[in-house]
Amino acid sequence: MSHPNFILLYVDNPQHSARFYAPLLDKQPIESSPGFVMFALDSGMMLGLWSKNNVEPAVPKIPLGGSGELAFAVADIAAVKAMHTDWSQRGLQILQQPVRMDFGYTFTAADPDGHRLRVFAPSDPAL
Repeated sequence: MSHPNFILLYVDNPQHSARFYAPLLDKQPIESSPGFVMFALDSGMMLGLWSKNNVEPAVPKIPLGGSGELAFAVADIAAVKAMHTDWSQRGLQILQQPVRMDFGYTFTAADPDGHRLRVFAPSDPAL
């Protein structure tokens, strides 16, 4: 059985988005062209940033950012707080300040295209 191994985000400008994601992921792209940039993540998952003007079939002309999230699971509450401080200092738009929720301690930021970036420490360490 095949399982998903790519996340594709439709963005206005893949090169601009790559400059945003490279320091957050502490990675450089493994592929880069004017219309597409790809990162290899430590988990084996690939993150692709695809120009929404070049996607085929074309994406609807509705806002796409914010309709999903990239989630970053971290070890504990201290790690959530540290990432919140780091991302705030980098100038990321913080959509949700650190807070305890049913699934754990979390905060949410946004990338330049409005995609949500959630950092969380799970309540259940097995997650």
